[in-house]
Amino acid sequence: MSAAVATRSALLEELVARYPQIPPEAVLKEDLLRTGMAFDEAALTDNLDGGVKPKSYFIFSFDQKPLAELGAAATHRPPEEIALTGGPYEFRRTIVSVRVNPDSPYRVGRADGGELRLAVEGRELADVHLPPMPEYYRHTLANGKTVMETAPTIQWGYLIYLTVLRLCQYFGAKEECGFCDINHNWRQHKKAGRPYTGVKPVEDVLEALALIDRHDEGASHAYTLTGGSVTSTVDGLAEADFYGRYAQAIEERFPGRWIGKVVAQALPKADAQRFKDYGISIYHPNYEVWDKRLFSLISPGKERYVGREEWHRRILDAAEVFDPRHVIPNFVAGVEMARPFGFASIDEAIASTTEGLDYFMSHGITPRFTTWCPEPTTPLGRDNPEGAPLEYHVRLLEAYRDAIERHGLQPPPGYGEPGAGKAVFSVSSFMDVLA
Repeated sequence: MSAAVATRSALLEELVARYPQIPPEAVLKEDLLRTGMAFDEAALTDNLDGGVKPKSYFIFSFDQKPLAELGAAATHRPPEEIALTGGPYEFRRTIVSVRVNPDSPYRVGRADGGELRLAVEGRELADVHLPPMPEYYRHTLANGKTVMETAPTIQWGYLIYLTVLRLCQYFGAKEECGFCDINHNWRQHKKAGRPYTGVKPVEDVLEALALIDRHDEGASHAYTLTGGSVTSTVDGLAEADFYGRYAQAIEERFPGRWIGKVVAQALPKADAQRFKDYGISIYHPNYEVWDKRLFSLISPGKERYVGREEWHRRILDAAEVFDPRHVIPNFVAGVEMARPFGFASIDEAIASTTEGLDYFMSHGITPRFTTWCPEPTTPLGRDNPEGAPLEYHVRLLEAYRDAIERHGLQPPPGYGEPGAGKAVFSVSSFMDVLA
């Protein structure tokens, strides 16, 4: 922050004033996602014994300290998400994924009357509402496993997140993506003695989904199948068949109950067709970062095994299988500014990312993005603990919305309603700013 905006409150006020076309809810949400939030002990959950839905660690840690340094938030989990309303900006209901950072200037605590509030540097910003414990989390599988560990839900219950493979076969410094802590997250949870199944049996997933279907009163609308990349095989299966077998079983057991999505590598066209044949509706072959040089440096495993040009070619091929609207590759917003490789200026970063948006959107494909969380056990998180500048994230929201309008596209399907006060997608504000 510059001397002119020496406090976080001043930075928020300045950007809300400079970018009136971006909802103030989205400005704050982006800052919470890139900075994390701290919790008073009174604002933490009673894990699975309380009335609040706890954070499930559904794939990455999404924390800005290791589990061992979270204090009370390691033993009494924070909530999965928070909903913000009211306050001096008169926020419409805004859903934010919880990323814990004990050193954050943002803190969730209890006011004198017992209600929860979000404050920054002691200044109250919004009322905080917590997700209620869903009935299906109160039931266990026949083998004693929890629904929360097997099939957690996020986005205020909209999405069932099925991380069926907890480890990635891009392993070590020469292959792992520089922003990703999936393998470390596995290690820290196992070290802490938490249940964290490496490969989830299909039968466990079906049993958990049956409990959700029975008890969620129609709140869930989609599931995502995902996990680490497969460069060889898992259970004797290559990537498309490994993830596809879950979709096949789900669609046979619960035909049409949920929108089926898969996050996997950009696979050859025949494998994309296999996903579709297994019952998947939406394919997310994430491209992570657009710039050619940065892709090779930040995602060395993907560059080595597939290569950037082939990765993009496969995304376009998948659009012929699914139709362009149902191919939605993600990028990690902010890593293009990460030291030591990234762009030095916001202008350069936005120009590069917009080039990527225009490339895919000109083919009818609508990418989406998650806001980079600089997790400390990753190379980029270690070297960039503050992430990308908040102004970058605000300008990206504007560039993204403008690109969708420029290409005459609709908000991507499978994310619920768009718009401030309506969006439930919690790890980025891109749905909050779309009409």
